[in-house]
Amino acid sequence: MSTEAIAHEAEHAEGHHDVHQLRKTAMWVFLGSECVFFGAMISTFLLYRNTTGDGPTASDIFDIPFTSASSFVLLMSSLTMVLAHNAFERNDMRTTRIWLLGTAFLGSTFLAGQIFEFTEFVRHDPALTIGTSPFGSSFYMLTGFHGAHVAVGILMLMAMAILSLNGRLYKDRGLNVELVGLYWHFVDIVWIVIFTVVYLLQVG
Repeated sequence: MSTEAIAHEAEHAEGHHDVHQLRKTAMWVFLGSECVFFGAMISTFLLYRNTTGDGPTASDIFDIPFTSASSFVLLMSSLTMVLAHNAFERNDMRTTRIWLLGTAFLGSTFLAGQIFEFTEFVRHDPALTIGTSPFGSSFYMLTGFHGAHVAVGILMLMAMAILSLNGRLYKDRGLNVELVGLYWHFVDIVWIVIFTVVYLLQVG
């Protein structure tokens, strides 16, 4: 192989590496901006947490054991996401697909639990709706915003699984497992903060 060919291959590989790092950096920047949004919403909730009006308080409606179980399910999805990424790095697409779908299933289970929880809050006497009080508004905005992020993550996981079936899941271009994994772990970490601040500290 000529010196020019070797140099060209080295330059090509370096270019791919630069693009890969750029995409990771872009994802970190995006997640950083999301931290600002969540930080603002958590601050708003803390500001209005005791402004319940004629509606129920946190201790009246929160079911900590149930929400703890839902939280455990979501946190376990971080483990399956790590396993999916590990299989992806080994180019084991079948195992990658299994763990991606497993992560999506756990995320869907968490969302189902959240929807059930919201339904119970609305049925409670007195009910907690988004218009009941500033406490209710800030609670639903924060937890609903997080739930929307979980839903987006589930869609991305399903897309990854479908792409793996078609042999179109790549490491060096497109939205790959590593980037989706960063997003998913971020969503899980944010929920730990929300669960602690919104549920545990308010009831405790």
